[in-house]
Amino acid sequence: MMKSALTNYLKASLLTLTAFFLTACGESKERHQPSTPVIPYIRLSAEAVTLTRTLPGRVSAFTVSEVRPQVTGIIKERLFEEGADVVAGQALYQIDPVLYEAAYNNAKAELARIQADENAARLLERRFAHLVKTGAVGKQDYDDALAAYNRIRAHIEAAGEALETARINLSYTKVAAPVSGRIGRSFVTPGALVTQNQTSPLVTIQRISPVYVDVAQPSAELLRLRRDIAMGNLRNDPKNAGNVKLYLEDGTPYTRLPIKAGETPEWIEGEFLFSDITVEQSTGVVNIRAKFNNPEGILLPGMYVKAEIEEGILDNALLVPQKSVTRDLRNLPQVFVLTKRMEAGKAVESAALGEQEYYIEARGVTIERDYGNKWLVMDGLIPGELIAVDGLLHMRPGMVVSGKETAPSTTMHDSGKNPGLARR
Repeated sequence: MMKSALTNYLKASLLTLTAFFLTACGESKERHQPSTPVIPYIRLSAEAVTLTRTLPGRVSAFTVSEVRPQVTGIIKERLFEEGADVVAGQALYQIDPVLYEAAYNNAKAELARIQADENAARLLERRFAHLVKTGAVGKQDYDDALAAYNRIRAHIEAAGEALETARINLSYTKVAAPVSGRIGRSFVTPGALVTQNQTSPLVTIQRISPVYVDVAQPSAELLRLRRDIAMGNLRNDPKNAGNVKLYLEDGTPYTRLPIKAGETPEWIEGEFLFSDITVEQSTGVVNIRAKFNNPEGILLPGMYVKAEIEEGILDNALLVPQKSVTRDLRNLPQVFVLTKRMEAGKAVESAALGEQEYYIEARGVTIERDYGNKWLVMDGLIPGELIAVDGLLHMRPGMVVSGKETAPSTTMHDSGKNPGLARR
């Protein structure tokens, strides 16, 4: 009886162990059963985009006038406030006029003296002209009287010119602003001796509304742009042709001030003037000049800015999210394309693909530049293809995935801030 009980116990234990191992194997098989990963993708579509280029530039004044004295003397008084706006003809300095007043008065008196002599000589010449006809005086006497009269008239003209010169020199003792604009700091103080047409200026006046912005564009970029337009790859937008936008030193856009709460800033756009015809040998750039209004005086001469220049409109452009582009072993850009066709040389899957299942294909692409949060792709893709946008680190060419279409992210405006990314 004890033997029978032991036998039954062993049978029960064996059944329990068998059931445990069967359950564990089932769980292990279920736990290691491979599942198809779900990969978000976007459907590639062509669109028209406006390409711009952001280039460094410097602000320069519209008009620059260095004020210098035109007569020699001692500065008696400064008549302006440094940093203020002045108008053309406004008095800036007063040079001590004593010597020039004396010279003017002397020239005026000399002219009056000669004019008095001229009256007597004129009467003598007329009298001799009448007497020579009657033979009362000789012809030589009349000729001498006429010559004396003409000499006095010439002296009157010379004295008149000397008087005018003295008057001009006297007026130059009050140094006036030659142009309107904003005046800088004074380089001289009352009591300083200044000389006529000295090399160092007394003060500088600059007109800063409007202002010029000089932009440096690489000559290679200029050649590429002209070639693309000539070949029809880019087309100009007549509405925005010649318009230029600015970003200030702190990266903010150049807009009108003040900006009210909730109000969209209004760009102050510049006007493209000309492109230089000479390439600087040391830097390989061509200078471009634009003109901007400066109503609030934000732009100051010498300020560093970034100018955004519109290159043209690219039709049928292909844009892919930046996060969907990776690098292959050769460090070349690539994307993962979801396709229903297996790549050549890959083993054919035994099971047919489901409606939402795809093969993964690694596709090399040619990137032109960044466009906001996307890349502009020039070669390697065609419209309608499905581009994986997530889970790229675990992807391998030929693997089967389950695709889930997602809406493409909003494309920001072309920044053009990475010219070095071209033709990768």
